Amino acid sequence: MLRLRRRKRSGSDKLRIIPLGGLGEIGKNMMIMEFGEDMIVIDTGLMFPEEEMLGIDYVIPNINFLKQNKHKLKAIIITHGHEDHTGALPYILAELPVPVYATRLTQGFLSLKLKEHKLLNKTEVHTVQPGEKFTVGKFTVEFFSVCHSIPDAAGLIIETPIGTVVHSGDFKLDYTPVDGKGSKFSRLAELGSKGIMLLMSDSTYIEIPGYTPSETVVAENLDQIISGAPGRVIITTFASLVSRLQQVLYVASKHNRRVAVAGKSMTEVVKIAQSLGYLKAPEGIFCRLDELPSMPLNKIIILTTGSQGEPTSALVRIANRDHKFIQIMQGDTVIISASTIPGNEALVNRTIDNLFRQGANVIYDKLTRVHVHGHGSQEELKLLISMVNPRYFMPIHGEYRHLVLHGRLARSLGVPENNVFIMDNGAILELDRNSARIAGQVEAGNVYVDGISVGGVNNVILRDRQLLSRDGIVLIVVAVAKRGGHIVGEPDIMSMGFVDAREVEKMTDKWRQIVIKALSQDGDKPLEVGYIQVKLKEVLGKYFHQQTGRRPLILPVVMEV
Repeated sequence: MLRLRRRKRSGSDKLRIIPLGGLGEIGKNMMIMEFGEDMIVIDTGLMFPEEEMLGIDYVIPNINFLKQNKHKLKAIIITHGHEDHTGALPYILAELPVPVYATRLTQGFLSLKLKEHKLLNKTEVHTVQPGEKFTVGKFTVEFFSVCHSIPDAAGLIIETPIGTVVHSGDFKLDYTPVDGKGSKFSRLAELGSKGIMLLMSDSTYIEIPGYTPSETVVAENLDQIISGAPGRVIITTFASLVSRLQQVLYVASKHNRRVAVAGKSMTEVVKIAQSLGYLKAPEGIFCRLDELPSMPLNKIIILTTGSQGEPTSALVRIANRDHKFIQIMQGDTVIISASTIPGNEALVNRTIDNLFRQGANVIYDKLTRVHVHGHGSQEELKLLISMVNPRYFMPIHGEYRHLVLHGRLARSLGVPENNVFIMDNGAILELDRNSARIAGQVEAGNVYVDGISVGGVNNVILRDRQLLSRDGIVLIVVAVAKRGGHIVGEPDIMSMGFVDAREVEKMTDKWRQIVIKALSQDGDKPLEVGYIQVKLKEVLGKYFHQQTGRRPLILPVVMEV
């Protein structure tokens, strides 16, 4: 009797969720969904460097796993236009050219980014309306509108062969949004009654009780401040915060002030948002920067970049008396209408101090509510979980403590403890029709963008930069005879950032003696280049630490003559 061999399952009937960024950190959001031979990516964000990442411009996700599986990658889906969700896109598309799906305003912002990187004509970008469905491989995706600090933000409903997944995107509830478009949770309530397999939900503001205030609170406070301002008003906010820009235009029109825009990114966002109809500007409200000197001071509002203290931004140039058109005057009011991204506190505080020194009246969130964030607080997060009623829950977007707290919240609302998954970047959540489990790990981590270099800076280079910034550098040049391998002449020694310049000459004589002594201990034995380099690092490193308690970067240069 012929027996048929049962075919072993290959795992092709399983859904795999793999975060490459955004978990255990703020920013760098990137999520893979894989089913069989089909893979999609949700968001491709960047993260701003931490203080110790010297010289680094941005941090983006490590995509080695994606490159290894590029034959599976079918599409990149972007939930909204903020940098922590879009900033890595050009770098990823340069290596993995695939179609991109986004809402209309998000697509407008992406076009700017792709044009700058010369990828616009090489990328297939699809504009998707909320409520519209499209199919990519085995995934059917539907965007649903959410309220956030940028128009056209969306969450995702993703139908897979084994069940429905909801990705919240960044969201909050705002019953009086500036653009009149709130979060479309009615669609989620409808789906929740039918059964949702997995909810992935934003955790950024899980620590905040209650509800996130409406944008109208900011509008009222801006109105009050501007109405009482004796001179010019300079307002800085995130360039992409189009709803805030709209509020500024409303208030400016109300108080008969004209608006000038300073800063490249702000200028570009205003232009795109206007052209697409997301920013409505009264006729004649905008003016050029070079028109400001001829205008009454109490009829001017300046919208500018620089809310994070970026060194090259317009507001920082103004604070440093380095802007071509704008200098602080007595009677100026400066409004910082943004929250400070963790790690930027020192830059922002320095900018505020410099503005105060020049006589400006600076108003920021600790003094008056001139900013509200775009993320749901505890009650909004509860509402989403209750409405979706998911079988499994995975908190996303946040530091590790945020994920843990959000997991606790889900359990308190009835999600079984074993069905809540607190993940790290690179972990694999594997689901089938009946179960879910953590099923291994893929490579994940940081890739550093330094100027035009992507990935050229590694942890060793960062360590050397930290060492240089803290303890300085000592350079030793030793000449060695090609024949015989003995030292020729005296070593040259230079240092930077290690000891006081007035003491260098006196100290280098001592250092020179130590070098000569160390290299003469082997008598007539020929000296090899590698041996000299190791010996000098060892001997001088020990001496410097004993004498100063510091460890400068020691660079021995051996020249054969």
